[in-house]
Amino acid sequence: MDSGTNTEAEIVFAHEELRLRVSPHGASLRGLWREQSGIVEPIITAYSGGANKVGGQGDVLIPFPGRVKDGQYTFEGHTYQMPYNDKDGPNAIHGFVRSQLWHVAEHRKNRVTFVVDYAPDTTAYPAALQASVTYSLDESGMTCRFSVKNMGYKAAPVGVGFHPYFTVSDGLIDADTLHLPMQSVLEFGDALIPTGRVLPVDDSPLDFTSPRAIAGTQLNTCYGDPIRDAEGKTHIQLSSPEMNRSTTVWMDDSFGFVVLYSGDPLPESHRRRALAIEPMTCGSDAFNHPEWGLVALPAGETFSGAWGVTVK
Repeated sequence: MDSGTNTEAEIVFAHEELRLRVSPHGASLRGLWREQSGIVEPIITAYSGGANKVGGQGDVLIPFPGRVKDGQYTFEGHTYQMPYNDKDGPNAIHGFVRSQLWHVAEHRKNRVTFVVDYAPDTTAYPAALQASVTYSLDESGMTCRFSVKNMGYKAAPVGVGFHPYFTVSDGLIDADTLHLPMQSVLEFGDALIPTGRVLPVDDSPLDFTSPRAIAGTQLNTCYGDPIRDAEGKTHIQLSSPEMNRSTTVWMDDSFGFVVLYSGDPLPESHRRRALAIEPMTCGSDAFNHPEWGLVALPAGETFSGAWGVTVK
């Protein structure tokens, strides 16, 4: 672990040619890359130091990913108001724990587990939570496992998301090929808030159910209705024909949604240089649309799942 302030502390570990950088600050994933014969091949875009993060890189989004309209929702007959923290409108965004310092509960040669306790303002959220995130490397790639335990005395709404950016080439993502086996999208309205409509991707510019080049497609899109394999996993592949490289993001059956973000509003140095593939257990604004995968987690119970990355 690097020296310095706690919020800037980082852990780098390895398995064979793979390297992973993570931090107890938000349990953030700050880079995944491959080193071969002195050549560094980025997989998840890297940064070091919290001030160098751009566009939510590597954030852990608990207990909700995406936005909650006006920061307000009703759960089990009670209405809650969360603080506004969204630069794009008067909304709440991406949960409560991405700026908190997590405890390093376990640190082995190729695995680390972070744990955080969240005690809410009860006007904003109904129950205390304990969350854990474990990152590990092995011969198949990287695996990220999460768990969220309701430490309170009544049920709580829970969703989980992650915010990594992926790259398979040295240029823009336009030339990359995307295979995204997701069959619908949430229609977004003003301030990137869903309208409530779920639209099929069939024959639309957002349809990547068959692999094709991203080209000029601008993405800040929440996809749902995944196509799963026999084990219940969904596999999203980003590849570069020119570089002969590919990365597959897999999600287990706890994840029913994913946000794709091409980064068009980012600074020029990052604009369309990587593709955010954000595994989400629920859709954006699921606190107001619980049918989009929101978990009503009973007191004392735990919600868990996993996603990961394989590389070629």
